[in-house]
Amino acid sequence: MTYFVNLRSHAVGGWLDTSADVRVQSSPPATPDGFNQPPVDRSQFLGDIRGRHVLIGTHGFNVDFIAGVTALSYWSSLLALSGPTIFVGLLWPGDSIWAHGLDYPLETSVADEAGEKLAAFIGQSMTDAASLSFVSHSLGARVILQTISRMAGPIRCAVLMAGAIDDDCLSTEFQNAVQSVGATSVLASKHDEVLAWAFPLGNLLGGIIDRGHPWWHGALGRYGPAKPFPGNFAAPFQIPDDWKYGHHHYLQDDPAYAGPPVGQQDVPPQGSAYPAPMVDPATGQPLEGWQEAFSAAFVSTRFNQS
Repeated sequence: MTYFVNLRSHAVGGWLDTSADVRVQSSPPATPDGFNQPPVDRSQFLGDIRGRHVLIGTHGFNVDFIAGVTALSYWSSLLALSGPTIFVGLLWPGDSIWAHGLDYPLETSVADEAGEKLAAFIGQSMTDAASLSFVSHSLGARVILQTISRMAGPIRCAVLMAGAIDDDCLSTEFQNAVQSVGATSVLASKHDEVLAWAFPLGNLLGGIIDRGHPWWHGALGRYGPAKPFPGNFAAPFQIPDDWKYGHHHYLQDDPAYAGPPVGQQDVPPQGSAYPAPMVDPATGQPLEGWQEAFSAAFVSTRFNQS
């Protein structure tokens, strides 16, 4: 069973749910009807997280309800977290019913609002957890960093995968927020095709001119964090270039990996071969869907080390 904190007002597009109570659903079906599944009794949720180490994971922009549930449900099954732990998925309206990703510059404000609402919910309902950690994909980085910035208590660890956010965010906008995190990790790839084009375009539409402009920044999920690194930053972070790891490989809404359990795996040096056991021993080639198995193993490693 996987719990989902659902901040959406609609299954596709829309804005944040403006109702006073945050909806918590238990393994909702990844169907249009699943969006309308009744919330679980809050006492059940509180009882299940009490005394456990909670990892809250969220998707990025241009992800609707069905894609979010599908990706997070399957990806969480690949995790190998030690100790009494529980994964909680976060669904937020980072998509649009009309722009299909072109509204990226506008979605940053939605991400900020989602983080503020999640922080309030955590303060009201998750104080009995043994610890809190976060993992995000793409623009979900802004959601969890905004959440952390609005929280009072310490955070065990935060992992930002393919962060669609400025590469200096950890030393500028969210500098104070990451100081409350025990360990901050980043997973980045220079073969991220979305961040190579959409992210600079988003900066341009937001009023930033080009690479030579003093306000221009690369994406955290492509180049990693700009220096100076936070004192709690855990390296390495750059996926080997030879792996050709793309933006949608971290968290896929079409689960494919059917290989053996991976367990833990950290980022190897540049030029390293594909990591075992995500390789077919007969062909020496990586198994289909190995990328999200790797991202889950990386997050498991950093979580267990924190």
